[in-house]
Amino acid sequence: MDEVLTVDTLAGEVGSSVTLPAVLVVDDGKVISDPAELGRYQVTAEIMGAIAGPKINVIHYRNKTGYRRRLGHRQRYTQVKITSISGGRGGQAKAGAAKASAGKASPDKTSAARAKAAPKAGATAGKKS
Repeated sequence: MDEVLTVDTLAGEVGSSVTLPAVLVVDDGKVISDPAELGRYQVTAEIMGAIAGPKINVIHYRNKTGYRRRLGHRQRYTQVKITSISGGRGGQAKAGAAKASAGKASPDKTSAARAKAAPKAGATAGKKS
């Protein structure tokens, strides 16, 4: 823990805590990248401060016309310190229950969708083109 990372600008003051979603979890050699499983993990970080990235110079030039333009840019970033990573094994029972309830509800939805999508017998019989 206590690793300092540089991320795009975040709303918040220095010293405040922010919760970030997990993108990839590596736990004892097991790599988790499935979005359904990653929803159980939460990353808590503390905002250390705002910094600016390197200066980028852009120069536009067109030959034989006297056209010269110079432009500079510095991207703004926020430094955060990772304080904790929570989730994982404790949330597996909740996710399993959610998948089971979703599995029970899906046959009703599919049968209703099939009934709605099926054409009616008399609807096309009266129409001729």
